[in-house]
Amino acid sequence: MVPEINWLAVLLADISSMVVGAIWYAKPVFGRRWMRLTGIPEDVPQKGAALPLIITFVVSFFTAAVLAGSAAIAQHFYEGGFFLNAVLTAVILWIGFTAARLITHDLFDRRPSSLTVLNLAHELVTVLVMGLIIGAFGFPG
Repeated sequence: MVPEINWLAVLLADISSMVVGAIWYAKPVFGRRWMRLTGIPEDVPQKGAALPLIITFVVSFFTAAVLAGSAAIAQHFYEGGFFLNAVLTAVILWIGFTAARLITHDLFDRRPSSLTVLNLAHELVTVLVMGLIIGAFGFPG
């Protein structure tokens, strides 16, 4: 069974991840803190950002598509309101995959816990916004 997916919602959720990231990691928001925690000098020009942005856009599309498909499966299983199912699915997937994996990797990489928290919060906001967008478009089936 292939879940029903609203591809317009997936595309908008993908775009939203870029917007959230641009705001989150902007220097006046958390950018300076992130740079300090990662050891990236603030005064060094950021060259070569095009490829990481393109790759981020592509993998965020996959994230949004998996979220939309998972929300559709959850809708079939739990029924009820699709909006709530999409948002809850986003949180559950964040906990089970993103948070669990990022915490594990950051512990072994010996990254500062404040960096892990900053990145985890960014990922949570990103998937929540994705879930809100996918849920707002309603169940496609």
